[in-house]
Amino acid sequence: MFNVPESHFLEEENVISFFSEGIPFELKQPDEVATWIAAVVKKEGGSVQSLSYIFCSDPYLHQLNLKYLNHDTLTDIITFPYSEFPTIEGDLFISIDRVSANAQKLHLPFKQELFRVIIHGVLHLCGYGDKSAADVKLMRQKEEEMLALTRGFGLSDQE
Repeated sequence: MFNVPESHFLEEENVISFFSEGIPFELKQPDEVATWIAAVVKKEGGSVQSLSYIFCSDPYLHQLNLKYLNHDTLTDIITFPYSEFPTIEGDLFISIDRVSANAQKLHLPFKQELFRVIIHGVLHLCGYGDKSAADVKLMRQKEEEMLALTRGFGLSDQE
């Protein structure tokens, strides 16, 4: 069972929720993060119907990866879309363990890496892939472009 969510209503029925599953994690500045996510989706020509972010552990996400994608690997995010672009609706599972390890490995602040993963999932829902070298290059460019927008929403990537 998920912990009680922090839901952030952006328009009449549009909602972005943040949950944690099996770990003590609470997103800082959830209202600002939700507004930033919605702005990214709008910039890409879409609209948020419903997004749920579930922050979890490596073992939890690994089990989802095995069960639903048949991948026996650790990952930082798994995105489950429930609609097609331009409507954005889905569940995004993020391993806080993996985000933390990646931030340390890349010598980045945790919050900056977390925001990159948060927006990476949204970009998948907007139709961007990351299977080919060209797709990865475009995804990284889009991530950087969208991360630059965080400053406009009062979100500092330094923490």
